[in-house]
Amino acid sequence: MRIGGISLVQLLGAINFMLLLFQLFSGRHWIQVKIGIHRKVGLALVVSASPHGFLAIVTAN
Repeated sequence: MRIGGISLVQLLGAINFMLLLFQLFSGRHWIQVKIGIHRKVGLALVVSASPHGFLAIVTAN
C-alpha cells in the first residue's frame, strides 16, 4: 500500500521514529515539556506503532 509513492509501513516507521526521539529527549529532560504532552505523545506512539507492526507483518508475506 502506497501513499504519494511511499510505502505506508515506511511512513508509519518514520513517524514512529520521530515520536520515539521526542519521548527519549523529553524523558531525559533534554527538552522541557509538560508531563501531559509526554504522556499524549507516548499514547500516539503506541497507536501508530500498532498498525505499523501489523501492516509490516501482513505485507511481508
